[in-house]
Amino acid sequence: MKPLLMFKLKYCGYCRRVEKYLEEIFAEKPHYRQIPLEIVDEAKEPERSRKYDYYYVPTFFLGDVKLHEGAMDRFQVEQVLEMAWQSSQSQEQSV
Repeated sequence: MKPLLMFKLKYCGYCRRVEKYLEEIFAEKPHYRQIPLEIVDEAKEPERSRKYDYYYVPTFFLGDVKLHEGAMDRFQVEQVLEMAWQSSQSQEQSV
């Protein structure tokens, strides 16, 4: 399963809102917790962050594929999780 990466900044209000949405969605749809989600604070890991092509946070990548960049509403966060979930399911079926 490809990891889902979320790039954020500590003081970003949009990032904090997305983290709140993630917890709400995980509570409602616990199967999404199986997605390996890694939250990367670009201020703490600048070298790693520079390896990815984005400008705004929050940004989500599934492997090397950018799924979303910038401010998000709850529906968009759920769409990102669904894309990651579908990707993981198709990988399992091909094994």
